[in-house]
Amino acid sequence: MAIPFFKEMKIGSYLLKKKLTGQKRYPLVLMLEPLFRCNLACVGCGKIDYPNAILNRRMSAQECWDAADECGAPMVAIPGGEPLIHKEIGEIVRGLVERKKFVSLCTNALLLEKKLDLFTPSPYLFFSVHLDGLKDHHDKAVSQEGVFDRAVSAIKAAKAKGFAVNVNATIFDGHAAEDIAKFLDYTVELGVGVSMSPGYAYERAPDQEHFLNRTKTKKLFRDVFALGKGKKWNIMHSGLFLDFLAGNQEYECKPWGMPARNIFGWQKPCYLLGEGYTKTFKELMDTTDWDTYGTGKYEKCADCMAHCGYEPTAADEAISNPFKAMWVAMRGVKTSGPMAPEIDLTKQRPAQYVFSSEVQKRLSDIRKEEAVAAAAKAEEKAQKASTAA
Repeated sequence: MAIPFFKEMKIGSYLLKKKLTGQKRYPLVLMLEPLFRCNLACVGCGKIDYPNAILNRRMSAQECWDAADECGAPMVAIPGGEPLIHKEIGEIVRGLVERKKFVSLCTNALLLEKKLDLFTPSPYLFFSVHLDGLKDHHDKAVSQEGVFDRAVSAIKAAKAKGFAVNVNATIFDGHAAEDIAKFLDYTVELGVGVSMSPGYAYERAPDQEHFLNRTKTKKLFRDVFALGKGKKWNIMHSGLFLDFLAGNQEYECKPWGMPARNIFGWQKPCYLLGEGYTKTFKELMDTTDWDTYGTGKYEKCADCMAHCGYEPTAADEAISNPFKAMWVAMRGVKTSGPMAPEIDLTKQRPAQYVFSSEVQKRLSDIRKEEAVAAAAKAEEKAQKASTAA
């Protein structure tokens, strides 16, 4: 729960203003995906199985800045794909920092040491390096040997140059609580904070067997937090969200809390689930049928306990009920006793599988754009030839 005080105060002030003005739905973190291309092919990832015509697309720096201005969230997370592949990533980050946005640049760190000179240390910037556990577990998770060692080397290099660094871990079924605890012990030795979230069951991820259901998630995190009693793990989530992971809070998802903007537009309804796109943030907020998404409402959301849906709920409750948040912070996460009631799944609507049709729409749009650009280029060439003649 060791969120830097400066950042905590600014985000807390933002939340309080939203609360006092009575705004029901508002963004907390912009999930900005300027590209889908990655230099890894992790078995649990559902973000990179697009045709090359889509993987080769990029959001421009201006589009990224416009998205941040349009959304207004105080923090911008830049996942992907792998953001460091983007040729304008240094410029993108620089512009966001100039806007006083807290920027979390999420990276597998394979290119981080090489690209550190593109960035300047700032209290508004931190690198969030993806580590799913200790060496053997992480390299297996990312389907490539040696990635853990390169990531650790990059973390040390970034810290040596004055950058703030944390690590983010996606937790899957089969990862023993004892091994997760050892990993968290290692992050203390490494001197970094850590964020953790159970993996979301992407329908198009190659490995469909190792996603946690909600019951397993709660039991696993209770076991992990029980092993952490008295240790100085620097877990960078709110106490209420961690208490939720351990089954002690009865929360509903707030998908609008971390809206996603990518090369297709604003993604409905959230970063994890793409079921349509809008051209503007206002259109996303006004036209998405929010009441039809979330655990208990939609089959695809049944097992989700990911931070991008539930951390905004925990943050909202911390503002609404500060004494509860204070009590959890003082008591720590409860790791025994009855859990909060689970959400009823009997009335959820069945899953709709629209990904393929959405991809075809985007491919069609890309081909039309390319045809228009090719025609314009041909006309320009013809005009130059005519002038020369």
